[in-house]
Amino acid sequence: MKHEHLCKVRDGDFRRITGVRRETFQKMVEILSTAQSEKLRKGGAKPKLCIEDQLLATLEYLREYRTLIHISANYGISESQLSRIIRWVEDVLVKDGAFSLPGKKALVKSEMTYEVIMVDCTETPIERPKKTT
Repeated sequence: MKHEHLCKVRDGDFRRITGVRRETFQKMVEILSTAQSEKLRKGGAKPKLCIEDQLLATLEYLREYRTLIHISANYGISESQLSRIIRWVEDVLVKDGAFSLPGKKALVKSEMTYEVIMVDCTETPIERPKKTT
């Protein structure tokens, strides 16, 4: 689904389709457009997809587990080009820090205590009446 079509849907449907709120999507677009303008200033070809479509293709890949061939066919680009786009989008968003998750050490340092319950779910034989004919 291209970004032009997605602009017309309601906010609730937007979140159901993309997995993020519209405000979060716009913040991601701002971060990516800043990174892309720096990238283009250094030199290089203009990308075939706009920033919104690059982000949308990445979210489709991460959310729906679709293969690269299916997504690339929807956007009219090659698999390798889509793979580079997804890697770039992920790297830029993680490097920015606004969308990165806390690491393992943050969980260890937290003041919350976790209780673990272990349940034995192994299969046990049940005595059943034998059929007599």
